[in-house]
Amino acid sequence: MKDRYIFPALLAYAEDGISVEFPDLPGCLTYGDSEEEVLRKAKEAMALHLYGMEQEGESIPEPSKFKLIATENNQAVLLVEVWMPPFRHEMENKAVKKTLTIPKWLDDLAQENNVNFSHILQDALKKYLGVKD
Repeated sequence: MKDRYIFPALLAYAEDGISVEFPDLPGCLTYGDSEEEVLRKAKEAMALHLYGMEQEGESIPEPSKFKLIATENNQAVLLVEVWMPPFRHEMENKAVKKTLTIPKWLDDLAQENNVNFSHILQDALKKYLGVKD
C-alpha cells in the first residue's frame, strides 16, 4: 500500500455536466456540474476505489503516462492525487449502524435513565474484546 497515488482522469465535457473516468481504474467513475465539483468528486471516487482495492487485496496498477492518453475534442486529461492515510482513518472509524434486540423492560428502564445505547455498546464491546482507548 502506498500513501500517495496519482492517476490520470479523463474528463468529458457535455451540455449536462462533466463526466470523469480513470482509464487505469475500471469502474471508477463520477460526474459533476463544474470543474471544481468534478475535482472534488474525482478525488473522493479515486480514494474510495483504491481503498476498496486495498481491502480486497487487489494489486494497484501503475498509472498510465499522462501524454499517452488519447482525447477527443470534448475531453481533457487531469492528474488526480489522493493522500490515503486520512481517508483510510476516516473509513476505519466510520460509524456503522447495527440493529439489536433487547427485552422491552430493559429498553424502558434504559430510556428512563437516558442511556446512550451506542456509547454503552461501544464501551461493552471494547471491554469484551480487550481494546484499550
